[in-house]
Amino acid sequence: MLHVLIVLLLMSLSQGMVHFLLRRNWICRVRLTFTLLGLPYTVCTPGVRSAISCSSSHPFRTGQTVRPITSSCYNLYMTSVWTMPSSAAPHVKSRCPQYPGSNIKRFPVPDDKVDWRHNWPQYKPVSYTNPSVAKKPAWADPDIGSFSPHFNAVDGPVDRTSFDGSYKVEEGKPLNPHGRTGLTGRGLLGRWGPNHAADPIVTRWKVDAKGAKIHHPVTKRPILQFVSIKRKDCGEWAIPGGMVDPGEQVSLTLQREFSEEALNCLSVSPSEKAKINERITKLFKSPGFQVYKGYVDDPRNTDNAWMETVAVNFHDDSGNSVSELPLQAGDDAGQVQWVDVDSSLALYASHSHFLELVAKERKAHW
Repeated sequence: MLHVLIVLLLMSLSQGMVHFLLRRNWICRVRLTFTLLGLPYTVCTPGVRSAISCSSSHPFRTGQTVRPITSSCYNLYMTSVWTMPSSAAPHVKSRCPQYPGSNIKRFPVPDDKVDWRHNWPQYKPVSYTNPSVAKKPAWADPDIGSFSPHFNAVDGPVDRTSFDGSYKVEEGKPLNPHGRTGLTGRGLLGRWGPNHAADPIVTRWKVDAKGAKIHHPVTKRPILQFVSIKRKDCGEWAIPGGMVDPGEQVSLTLQREFSEEALNCLSVSPSEKAKINERITKLFKSPGFQVYKGYVDDPRNTDNAWMETVAVNFHDDSGNSVSELPLQAGDDAGQVQWVDVDSSLALYASHSHFLELVAKERKAHW
């Protein structure tokens, strides 16, 4: 009788495990499809670690299993790379002493006072919205009070949902889900709450004159190169990327931003633009690796406005696609060039972390 019970128990566990794996695969497919279509979602079921609001003890998590996923626009695959969990270390760049592009000094916020759950009556943040935002351009929200946005929802063409899940709203203003920054208002950001961006990480292998991969002398691993731009606003090197326009699919933002910032396609002739589009469309329709999706520790963040992004790696493995196109800085880029991927790189916002994940996925030097 005992043997029969054990057999029945094992069969039950096996069926449960199959159901769990199928369910998890289905959830991941839905998650990525929603991301590319620009739709909000929240998934947090018992036994399944959500990519949005379920906490984790690791700021980034990677795994060995790769799951191919197909969308109607692009083919992507994911490893177990999730969003930055709320339990991660306090944001740092979001508390930089001087707000970028201004002489405004933030109210100093120590690590142990970042979390909103810690009562801090002495907190007196500086209020600041850059004049370029206050002039009410088409890409920016009006001031709170002159309109009534629907936070934690798709508000007309504007997606006000967060990859971190639901965020708090106090006195009509959203609160940064990662805590205090020492500054209220919107700063340089156009939207109250999450400001969604897309970061295309375009890579190739570093090769010698004969086309053979060059390996790092210490790690013995092949060296990746990525397209990097020097930002005009702060002078830091970064991944070319930009804001998702209202109602725009993330997949289109990725290609548009790379074309405008790294290839300056806005200033070329129609015939040349057609050639560029043909090359980059081919690359961006190849299997891409979703590196990261979530909150970005960005120096432009405030208590009421913050950056979130989807970072996707598109790899020119053969070196005969985008690698052959001449790079030309445009839009917000001061310079653009192919740069070796290395742990010594000091890049804008969280971009170094993104490249580390790409290097690990490609089994390249870091």
